[in-house]
Amino acid sequence: MLGSNAVLITDEKGIIENIVPAEDAGDNVQKFSGLLSPGFINCHCHLELSHMKGLIPEKTGLVDFVFKVVTERHFEEYEILDAITKAEDEMLANGIVAIGDICNNTLTLGQKLKQRLAYYNFIEVSGWLPQVATTRFGRSKSFYDEFVNGQWSMVNKYHSDQKFDSPLTIHHSPFTSLVPHAPYSVSEELWKYMQPYFAGKTISIHNQETSFEDELFLSNAGDFVRMYDMMKIDHHHFEPTGKSSLQSYLPKLASAENVILVHNTFTKEEDVVFVNHQSSIVNGQQHVFFCICINANLYIEDKMPPLDMMIKNNCTMVLGTDSLASNHSLNLLDEMKSITKHFPHIGLETLLQWATINGATALQMNDALGSFEKGKQPGVILTGGIINQQITESSTIKRIV
Repeated sequence: MLGSNAVLITDEKGIIENIVPAEDAGDNVQKFSGLLSPGFINCHCHLELSHMKGLIPEKTGLVDFVFKVVTERHFEEYEILDAITKAEDEMLANGIVAIGDICNNTLTLGQKLKQRLAYYNFIEVSGWLPQVATTRFGRSKSFYDEFVNGQWSMVNKYHSDQKFDSPLTIHHSPFTSLVPHAPYSVSEELWKYMQPYFAGKTISIHNQETSFEDELFLSNAGDFVRMYDMMKIDHHHFEPTGKSSLQSYLPKLASAENVILVHNTFTKEEDVVFVNHQSSIVNGQQHVFFCICINANLYIEDKMPPLDMMIKNNCTMVLGTDSLASNHSLNLLDEMKSITKHFPHIGLETLLQWATINGATALQMNDALGSFEKGKQPGVILTGGIINQQITESSTIKRIV
């Protein structure tokens, strides 16, 4: 964020030209009441589920929530596409400039190719049964190819006519990864198909969103066994590792450049210690980010992630909204309001770091987004209603550039 005496100078496209003291800025300086910061980075969203807003009751627990998403997500395509457009409008209005978006189909691709926001597309792979690994991977790989080819066509068009303004097309090759949905939904066979595609990428995975996840890996017991029975999925092939889920799967992600662990509601301190140790094994080349979606955690499990423990252990934090199936809005300011309400000692500057430069780095977009630096095009947003350097329930967000 800018100091009170600083003036931010951008061109008409929002590219940062300079930051100068007010006395050196000359005339025609536009003044705002509030706090100017770079645009926000939403590191975890399911844009394709936007049509499910309000459909699933709150506080049902993860297993019943997942079951309802799987069984009730099928709407007419025009309804899904309309909800996707409206959800993107909401994020645009709320100062978000980039999204790490989970994709299980290509329904969001058309909207994304309009280049209103930058996206890192996480093409999700899932399949608990070993015998479906080939089919499931092939389907996800076909989605991956469509996203990559669609994005490259926009990059090529930008270079041919120089008309596109998005930092995504200017600064980066297409941002698309094949990623595991969650440790409880990916068989060992499916992991083997995915692993060659992790190198150099950002990989996202839903992590320890419920206590039953660890129970499954420790002893092959708990509510996920009930979920497999509900979905008529044979789980006799699974052999528990005797370790937490995070400690069981993280070594499989060793070739990824960045790993985003999403939710972390039931992550324990020994897991964080393991993450730090694992990073040292790969010579410090891998960066692990802990993505907090506090409003979704409250919506589904009525639980909060152990933020104080993570901060104590120097975890690198980013923020996400999850989907409108599990949240009332796609507004990172609402996430920061909830964090401030439950963890008032976490300061505004820390939250803004999580929402801007940390998120941009996690999505490999920090050369264009996340901070006010010359040559970047990070967006400029105005946060109002800040009292005593704290976000309040009355705080507002407005996009300036």
